[in-house]
Amino acid sequence: MTMNKANFIVHFFVLFLFGSRFSRVAIAGDQNALAASFVFGDSLVDAGNNNYLQTLSRANSPPNGIDFKPSRGSPTGRFTNGRTIADIVGEKLGQPNYAAPYLAPNAKGEELLNGVNYASGGGGILNATGSVFVNRLGMDIQVDYFSITRKQFNQLLGEDKARDYIRKRSIFSIVIGSNDFLNNYLVPFVAAQARLTQTPETFVEDMINHLRDQLKRLYALDARKFVVGNVAPIGCIPYQKSINQLQDKQCVDLANKLALQYNARLKDLLLVELKDSLKEAHFVYANVYDLVMDLIVNYKDYGFRTASEACCGTGTGGRLAGILPCGPTSSLCTDRSKHVFWDPYHPSEAANLLIADKLLYGDSKFVTPFNLLHLRDL
Repeated sequence: MTMNKANFIVHFFVLFLFGSRFSRVAIAGDQNALAASFVFGDSLVDAGNNNYLQTLSRANSPPNGIDFKPSRGSPTGRFTNGRTIADIVGEKLGQPNYAAPYLAPNAKGEELLNGVNYASGGGGILNATGSVFVNRLGMDIQVDYFSITRKQFNQLLGEDKARDYIRKRSIFSIVIGSNDFLNNYLVPFVAAQARLTQTPETFVEDMINHLRDQLKRLYALDARKFVVGNVAPIGCIPYQKSINQLQDKQCVDLANKLALQYNARLKDLLLVELKDSLKEAHFVYANVYDLVMDLIVNYKDYGFRTASEACCGTGTGGRLAGILPCGPTSSLCTDRSKHVFWDPYHPSEAANLLIADKLLYGDSKFVTPFNLLHLRDL
């Protein structure tokens, strides 16, 4: 893309100002660097898609994003105080720029070469998930959108180069499933009828069947390097502790049992079934459940002050900080780096940094069959 002198100066100033965005030229000679990151999922990795939807699930108001340096502390639609796990992983693997939200106006042209983020707060594997938020992008729609991006890559690079770029120099990150429990199966009244007709086993199997089809669709569109996160211990998040009036070290058993049930089936799907049927694919199973539980149980060892209270919430801390989402009228903790949870549902950037580090460089306890650094270099 050519620039006149004025545009070049503006472009250079923006790169200098937003220090976490790196010039593609700087890594042009590093063929091991991650070229593109394609991110699918929910609010744990949403980079701002919900800003462009009429939805009740949004994070586009302060103090969300208060520690996100590229925006100088302004909210971007990320459901945390800083970077998401997907942001951090992309940076560490050498991705030159953050993947733009698919619905953002700048998600076009050469910007697509950095990858695209399709994740949406409230989204789930099942299409019915998140209906309480009115609008959200479920996994089926996210894959539909990637199919459009895939055609755009052919136009940008030509068919052969586009295929190699996506197969060899891109990683597909999928972080989804929590909402299928929190905002579907476990929602009081809304899902009561579903629980009468579906046992936990049949509900989990429904999730797995849908995810299998979604992963196969991505494979057919040339996705080859996958990292898929399991569901975290959702029974231990501040929201669940608050509505169930639990003590600091207590968790909701049913929510965690559902997560573990799904996680066991997910691991089998990725590392046995799809490994055998999709011969050219590489699947990494990210054990987010144990990673987050480790932070919750051993939070003091990691330098945190609390793993039960949200940093940003309503009221003056304590239990009320675990009910309503973070917003302009919320109370804010004095030291964001000392909280495992940013708001009632989402980890803080400090927690995301620790989780990302284990996914990037950790052993098989947390990431199987190999870590993300190895996945990138395949």
